[in-house]
Formats: sequence, C-alpha cells, structure tokens
Amino acid sequence: MSQITIQKGSPVDLRQTADLLNEIIAIGGTTAMTKPMSRDDLEAWLMADQDCSTWHVAMTDDGTLLGFQWVGPWGDLPPEACGIGTFVKVGRTGLGIGSKLFEASVTAARALGYTWMDAEIRADNEGGLAYYQSRGFENYKRKDGVRLDNGTEVSKIHKRYNL
Repeated sequence: MSQITIQKGSPVDLRQTADLLNEIIAIGGTTAMTKPMSRDDLEAWLMADQDCSTWHVAMTDDGTLLGFQWVGPWGDLPPEACGIGTFVKVGRTGLGIGSKLFEASVTAARALGYTWMDAEIRADNEGGLAYYQSRGFENYKRKDGVRLDNGTEVSKIHKRYNL
C-alpha cells in the first residue's frame, strides 16, 4: 500500500469524501445516516464553523482518499465536549487509517479547547465499537429505540474519551 498522509480536510476533498461516505451509507449497518449526502450537504457539515470544528482526511500519495474524521459540537453535548465521527473506505479498515486520523483529531480537539470527546455508535456496529474501544474510549451512556430517518430502530452506545 502507498504512503498514508493525514491532512486537514478542505473543499477540494469534498467530492471524494461524499463518494466514500455514500458507499458506506448504501451498504448500511454501520452508520446512523440512511440518505446519501451531496457535496453541498457535506460542505455544510464539515466546513461549518471552523472555530469549533475540524476534519482531517487520510490520503494516499496518488491523492486517493482512504478516510476522514470530524470533530466538533454535536447534539446536546456540553460546550467542553465534541462529537467525533470516523469513516474509512470500504475494504480498507484495519490498516491503521483510523489510528492516524485519531492522532490528528486529538491534537485538533485540544487546540479547539475541548476536554473530552463523545463517540455515538450504533450498538450493532461491532467494528466501530472496537475501534473506539481500542483508542481508549469508555462506555458512558446507551440509548435504545433510536429511530433512523428510514424508520429503522437501533440502539446507540456513547463512548467518552478524556483529552
């Protein structure tokens, strides 16, 4: 595999980011997202208020996006906490991409003034639960009966990481 570089996400990364995310959404089962996202949808999310959120991409040396990770305000979290979302290209998990992204996200979250991260993961997403557990996140809350946009009902596990 070619070298993996982590860099701050930018508007030029949005097309590949949308393609990667929409493939994950189409497969289903690991994300709470059920509807495809356009480049504009992603820009509104990922590029919003750079004073309190940021995102990083994992790229190969030939410019192929392998994954991305976002941190920022989410839901009803207190101001000292940020949400985190991680997405790795289908078929490329387990190669250290998430670990490299996480290193950049921790540094960025601290620089933004956060003291802890919240990962909200579907309870049936074994890979996601294992990923966050391996980073040192600890379970602190569970939500049952969460209805997704498509009507599917799932449980979610909240994991906390102290920065």
